[in-house]
Amino acid sequence: MDLPNELSYTKDHEWLLVDGDIGTIGITDYAQSELGDVVYVELPEDESDFSQGDAFGSLESVKAVSEIFMPVDGEIVEVNQDLEDSPELVNDDPYNAGWLVKIRLTDPDQVDELMSSEEYEQYLKEETE
Repeated sequence: MDLPNELSYTKDHEWLLVDGDIGTIGITDYAQSELGDVVYVELPEDESDFSQGDAFGSLESVKAVSEIFMPVDGEIVEVNQDLEDSPELVNDDPYNAGWLVKIRLTDPDQVDELMSSEEYEQYLKEETE
């Protein structure tokens, strides 16, 4: 399973990449494989504010509809428009082309509460045993 070291992870299987005060959010390779083929992505409007743990969108797959949760507080500054016509990017490339939203972090200290790739890998082992 692919778990890039530069990302932070949540127990809800989202990832966060921080660059200055901007965070890019997506779902993990594990999450996309559990969902199956993603056929529709629902994302918020730009400039929407969310708190850590808030549901900010959903992914519809052939198996189920799953909510996506905000890993940290932030304001949406960009939504991945490519997912509107190509939701399969979430499956094909969850850490690059399949990103979901970009946010302006409003409490950068919350990033420290998230898991490293090693901690997330251990979490997955415990969850799937």
